[in-house]
Amino acid sequence: SAGPALLFVKSGQGKEEGRRFYACSACRDRRDCNFFQWEDEKVSETRLAAREEYNRTHRPSLTHRQNAERYKNFILLPLSKRRFCQECQQLLLPAEWENHSGHQFLCDISAAQLKTPSQLLYPLENKKTNAQYLFADRTCQFLLDLIIDLGFRRVLSVGTPRLHEMIQSKASQQEDFRVRSLLLDIDFRYSQFYTEDEFCHYNMFNHYFFGGEAARETCRKFLHQGNGERVIMVTDPPFGGLVAALASSFKKLMAMWKETEKEGHNQEMPVFWIFPYFFESRILEFFPTFSMMDYQVDYDNHALYKHGKTGRRQSPVRIFTNLTPSMIVLPVEEGYRFCTICQRYVSSGNQHCEICNSCTSKDGRRWKHCVLCKKCVKPSWFHCTKCNCCALEQHSCEKMDGGCFVCGKAGHKRSTCPRLSCS
Repeated sequence: SAGPALLFVKSGQGKEEGRRFYACSACRDRRDCNFFQWEDEKVSETRLAAREEYNRTHRPSLTHRQNAERYKNFILLPLSKRRFCQECQQLLLPAEWENHSGHQFLCDISAAQLKTPSQLLYPLENKKTNAQYLFADRTCQFLLDLIIDLGFRRVLSVGTPRLHEMIQSKASQQEDFRVRSLLLDIDFRYSQFYTEDEFCHYNMFNHYFFGGEAARETCRKFLHQGNGERVIMVTDPPFGGLVAALASSFKKLMAMWKETEKEGHNQEMPVFWIFPYFFESRILEFFPTFSMMDYQVDYDNHALYKHGKTGRRQSPVRIFTNLTPSMIVLPVEEGYRFCTICQRYVSSGNQHCEICNSCTSKDGRRWKHCVLCKKCVKPSWFHCTKCNCCALEQHSCEKMDGGCFVCGKAGHKRSTCPRLSCS
């Protein structure tokens, strides 16, 4: 079970009202979780019982506390007896070897491997459920350096296991390292490596703490800024996730932070939301105080999102933040420069447009100004008189029946929506 379901609407044709239904908040593919229920549907006792039984059999066999106890026993073992079952994705104690006799093992698990579980575990790459793409080392190091330079000492790591483990690892190795992290993640496998004070099993699509009130309290305590230890939330959600659902959860985490604050009530909890640039208008709809940085975020295990590529091959992933843009210093050696007019760091290809009075490029290429659209557009786009906006030369001008996914109006696709100024 992923916690409470979300309410969706199945669009009707034309003016017809859509029918509302509940579906799993975490899995957007029916094959991963077949939960479906019309909002106005009466559910029989038999179906309720079957659902409860399904949820019971799909829960983890061990609790977080049991996993934490097992870890204590595991690290006491000599290296030759430390095994990890790759098929079950589980640390094994010698008494359990026999039960996994036909499975693939990793042997001699070192202390260094235990400190980097994201490299030990298989990434869950189902795009519609987990999409566990892990930060490249340079991105992780950049984020951590930036967080330290900005004076933050606590990091709420929501779906960012690589950043969390980098902080944990440095804290255990360097006595003077003062930064602490709490990981909130839907991947329960991390409970094998972290205590209940370091990891909470959490669904960011419905703000659900699987550990109940105790886990919620752990999070609340962590957000309390004792001794002037400032908190920042860093989150890297699956890119297929609904922005509205994510925004709702993040607002609840921000409200939790505000509850713990005695002063500065007009302030928001500082946030780095890492997401593709083409969601800019959606994110700003929910968080008007946010702005998008030009820094390109890279991933180790994503074929496309790698640093150093050019044109369409550059990573489209950016940092959205409510911090003052001029405070976010981007590395000059990676091709970023400071624009004195915009008062922010931009990529070197991002030229300041005097008509828009802004550095307008979103994807690292130099954009061009369209007088008719009254804005800058991608260099490969041209103004289409039929659509009355800029689009790719080979685009289709046909009227779309269902309407645009972004604004709901007919006559154009999502990719040419006037509201998506960044697409």
